[in-house]
Amino acid sequence: MPHPLNAVVTGSTSGIGLGIATAFAAKGYNIMLNGFGDAGEIEAVRAELEDKYGVTALYNGADMTKPEDIRLLIKEAETAFGQVDILVNNAGIQHVARIEEFPEEKFDAIIAVNLVSAFHAIKAAIGGMKARGFGRIVNIASAHGLVASPFKSAYVAAKHGVVGLTKTVALEAAEFGVTCNAICPGYVKTPLVEKQIPDTARERGITEDEVVKDVMLAPQPTKRFIDIEEVAALATFLCSDQAGSITGAALSIDGGWAAH
Repeated sequence: MPHPLNAVVTGSTSGIGLGIATAFAAKGYNIMLNGFGDAGEIEAVRAELEDKYGVTALYNGADMTKPEDIRLLIKEAETAFGQVDILVNNAGIQHVARIEEFPEEKFDAIIAVNLVSAFHAIKAAIGGMKARGFGRIVNIASAHGLVASPFKSAYVAAKHGVVGLTKTVALEAAEFGVTCNAICPGYVKTPLVEKQIPDTARERGITEDEVVKDVMLAPQPTKRFIDIEEVAALATFLCSDQAGSITGAALSIDGGWAAH
């Protein structure tokens, strides 16, 4: 394993992505942040990672719906760090609606950000990883990459696609020291999930408290949200030498949801 490792984490200005970027920085990895948000807040996060952990932390605001932006994101990281050793495809958006009412532009955008962007990022980064004989690709899928829920046609389709993409990349890269795995979290209390609560309440005709208790946490036997730090710890392990034989896996971290 080369040291220090250099990581690109998409959608890392908040939520799971920021948690993973922070865990990586704590391990001494250089980080390329990506995502939308307030410029001042993003700069504060970037500077804090550098100051606290003594790593190089950069930011690129690539739009995950634009393939050229994604290619430039990887290229900028390669130029700045010398190489990209770790790629975490985490960027995601969500919309909740019945399929007959699902806006077509929303469906297309969810597929683009949650699935197609991962393809473009992997395509841009994997050649260098193979050539060097080391690489770690972690795709943040979802429990919805393994099971379905109503009103989430685009998200479920995209995340199932991420799991399939993960398996194919793993097979292609297996002999080159490059692993590719998918993490499938249950409900994690992130801004993306928070936003779903009122939307789901509206679609189902129930209260927001009922959404949390009877919809979100109902399929999770532990009856609690997954912690961001738990997902970040799994991502960090998958990027270690000890995880070199774990590839092509869809790893649940869902409080037992997929065990049903």
